[in-house]
Amino acid sequence: MEYKTEGDAAGFEDLARFMGNLRALGRRSPEGLEGRFAEGNEAFVARCPGRLDLMGGNDDYTGGLVFEATIKEAVIVAVVPRADRKVLFYNPAVAALGWESIVEFSIDDLLEDGKPKPTAWVRAFCEGESGRRSWCAYILGDLYYLLKNFPDAVRRGFDLYMESDIPLGKGVSSSAAIEVGPMKAMAALYGIEARGVELALWTQWVEIALTGAACGVMDQLAVTMGGESSFIPMLCQPCEPRAPVALPANLRVWGIDSGVRHSVAGIEYEAARAAAFMGYAFLCDIEGLAASLDESGIVPRYVDPRWDGYLARLSPSLFKERYEARLPKSLRGVDFLASHPLHLDPHTRVLPGIDYPVLGATRYAVEENWRVSLFYEIIAGNSGGAGPGAAKALGELMYAAHLGYTDCGLASDATDLLVRLARREAPHGVLGAKITGGGAGGTVAFLGYAGAETEEAIRRIAADYRRKSGLEPYLFDGSSPGADAFGVLKARL
Repeated sequence: MEYKTEGDAAGFEDLARFMGNLRALGRRSPEGLEGRFAEGNEAFVARCPGRLDLMGGNDDYTGGLVFEATIKEAVIVAVVPRADRKVLFYNPAVAALGWESIVEFSIDDLLEDGKPKPTAWVRAFCEGESGRRSWCAYILGDLYYLLKNFPDAVRRGFDLYMESDIPLGKGVSSSAAIEVGPMKAMAALYGIEARGVELALWTQWVEIALTGAACGVMDQLAVTMGGESSFIPMLCQPCEPRAPVALPANLRVWGIDSGVRHSVAGIEYEAARAAAFMGYAFLCDIEGLAASLDESGIVPRYVDPRWDGYLARLSPSLFKERYEARLPKSLRGVDFLASHPLHLDPHTRVLPGIDYPVLGATRYAVEENWRVSLFYEIIAGNSGGAGPGAAKALGELMYAAHLGYTDCGLASDATDLLVRLARREAPHGVLGAKITGGGAGGTVAFLGYAGAETEEAIRRIAADYRRKSGLEPYLFDGSSPGADAFGVLKARL
């Protein structure tokens, strides 16, 4: 296993700041950290950025193509080995949110009769009596996964220090970064190779099993395998990355956070996902297909003989011709459960009192895959620069994707306002905009021409949004290497 040195990573300003803070801990230890992170110890350091969902959000769990970019904001984590089996997590920033910044336990606390305890115990430990250590669920989930799957390697404990400048709840995958970065550093400590698709799937399992969030794999893959100033297209069947592609030279991407908090564990996201699988059940009924549970992969899912469980394999024209008119626009959970006691998604619930947008969510799953495929082909064929027709088509695909979120019940007044402001700036080089990730708030992605005029237009959108909404937007501008490209830094404190 190869490691970086600090000289290899000298270009990262956030890393230099992190290492300074880490070494200061050894000199001036806060209460509860005496003797930890001391001078002379070895540290395994990983860095993982967040991601901006340019196209394909909410399409990963139905097997679609997604098109993601990394952002410059990142999680950085250092793991310092211990001689005993004790583990300490330290994240000073969470104290401002009312959480416990120090969490301590032993690897043996995770075991019963020599085997890992049930995931329910791990969740309960993270929630605690007050829920004040729930921030560490992803990180403890990483350790639990390694202990469960590599028991012979996980023999000693460690002290972990973490910093993040990824804003929480903005729809830029802070959760995936908090999963992938620590997993990579812990795996390096234990001599376990953790990279690429495997690392993405491991951490997807962590999010589903330990936090109950029914996420797809696009976030974990994007922050793991993404590159600086390039995009990582991925066909989520279940996780097939394609070669990175650069944006046409005359185009740029930005993100503006709406200030409305987004959560993949929220009811809007869960309802949209469940609605898509309700539609899938109706399609199986129409074709007389029997779906069965496939537990051969890391994440279990239902499959069938024709589409293998992936709605993205349907063409939009066939869907419109054969199925669209036969799906209910909206269906109450109790009515669906009366005819379909088996829900074809192991990771969401169908709640009796919720109205589900079955038609919109199913249609989105079919059409978004084709929108992203066309988006990808246009970009891949215009690397030197997009002409007016290609640029306009890319923007229109983004606007159509945004409307697809509305059909799924994932719109928000705040993100709709940002998209309307983008349309107003079309004369100044803004080509397209769409809500990102799980929707229902969070960040809007913008595509426009590279240059001062469009840069000024983007900043004007943010200022106009602040004035009209009363909310404080956050501008995402720039990218950085994914966790694999950064690698693992081995440093002496």
